[in-house]
Amino acid sequence: MNDIHSIAQMEHLLLTSMYEISRELNSSLNYCESTSRVLRILHEECGLLCGILAIKDVARNIMLVKSVHSPYGENSSVDTNVSYKAGEGIIGEFLLQNSTIVIRDLSRDMRFANKLALYDYTKPFICVPLKDAANHTIGALSAQPLYSSDDYISVLCRFLEMIASLIAKNVLLAHQVENKQVQLQKERDGLRRKVRNNYSFDNLVGHTQAMRQIFEQVRLVAKWDSTVLLRGESGTGKEVIANAIHYNSSRASNAFVKLNCAALPDNLLESELFGHEKGAFTGAVKQRKGRFEMAHNGTIFLDEIGETSPAFQAKLLRVIQEQEFERVGGVDTISVDVRIIAATNRNLEAEVANDSFREDLYYRLNVMPMQLPPLRERLPDIPDLVDFMINNLSKKQKRKLSITDAALRVLMSHSWPGNVRELQNTIERAAILTESGVIDQNVISFPDKPSISMPHAGQPPQQRSAVHQPVTELGRFAPVDERQAVIDALEQTGWVKAKAARLLNMTPRQIAYRIQIMNIDMKQL
Repeated sequence: MNDIHSIAQMEHLLLTSMYEISRELNSSLNYCESTSRVLRILHEECGLLCGILAIKDVARNIMLVKSVHSPYGENSSVDTNVSYKAGEGIIGEFLLQNSTIVIRDLSRDMRFANKLALYDYTKPFICVPLKDAANHTIGALSAQPLYSSDDYISVLCRFLEMIASLIAKNVLLAHQVENKQVQLQKERDGLRRKVRNNYSFDNLVGHTQAMRQIFEQVRLVAKWDSTVLLRGESGTGKEVIANAIHYNSSRASNAFVKLNCAALPDNLLESELFGHEKGAFTGAVKQRKGRFEMAHNGTIFLDEIGETSPAFQAKLLRVIQEQEFERVGGVDTISVDVRIIAATNRNLEAEVANDSFREDLYYRLNVMPMQLPPLRERLPDIPDLVDFMINNLSKKQKRKLSITDAALRVLMSHSWPGNVRELQNTIERAAILTESGVIDQNVISFPDKPSISMPHAGQPPQQRSAVHQPVTELGRFAPVDERQAVIDALEQTGWVKAKAARLLNMTPRQIAYRIQIMNIDMKQL
């Protein structure tokens, strides 16, 4: 700056510096760091010495020094011990006003408080406000001009005001991002607490011996990273147990990724679990992470693992064994740290014997097997389960719900082929049907799904008969047996649906529904 002889030269130099300053401010959301570099540019290139950035602390109503450029090479950043109260020093004045302050002679201004001991009292001093969109002061930017000429001071003052405007935008953006991050962290922590409460041990309901044993196993296995295989009929609560294991483990703060293996064919299942590279197949327009990558340092829950094909099981075996894989269409090996919980309602031992499930994968998954009992084997747990479900429904429907003893007796007498899931649906259906909030036996209903008794082997078709089954026997027989019984009844009655329905103690609508869903071809006689 010593070779500057004209205002035009100074303005040209300041314009060049403006570009560099803008680039520094756009390089980071940490305004303290970027402003420190800006203050250095102002000092070394623009003739604005010993710059200070002070930001208003609204809670304490003070101006807090955030960045300083020292001519002694000691660039102090974020010295929170230096602050100015309202009316204290020139910077403190900006808590009372929001207009630029120019001091021609520091030695004659009693307001000046040189707390940092940086300034030359024989030179002028400029302090400009940082303002938000509402013209409120959010901080102050100050520096000491190298030159005392009124023309130079006027140019430098306007320039410093422009720099203050740029810094203000940077500060506001940084505060917005910080506030958003704090808000997201609070929401995240709140959701984590809610999820952990939802899947805490207190929410595992049941007091029968079988369930107490399951709960004890959950407590023990949650401490370690061993692979868990959850077994049991559909609707017994395998996913609830998987949630309890994850959210009570050391991985609870990391991802819990779920995938129903029965919902996708092998080619899509591979892409879903392992991800794919761009162009790996038609429609792969960009790289995509798989579920295993998403679950890194967390847990992955593979539901219906018994539904996968042996070809896919071979690929899955490597991930479980080595904790590494390649994306579809990729060559780079990706290593992950994932805890695996699998679930199935199939008899895997029989599947292994039939060569439909790989024996090596079975042993890899069967490290910690947990057999969940069907609800019909834990009927004493029904009152506790019902109370738990009614409390949850009461919160959901925002009303008080209760159940009578008569309704409980009806629930206790049912065989529950759909297990806990069926019980939950039954309770919700009953709650919808009651206006008073008291669930009585008259609103308890079960799906219209009568079972059909099968004839003894060797009995002629014309002598076969069906016996109406009580509600507690619904769903006792497999669908293939039901289908054959319907066909036999139709054959016996000359393929007249109404007569076959009477023979089976059904309504014409019920038998027509079964004919449709069982794909029975009606013969025309």
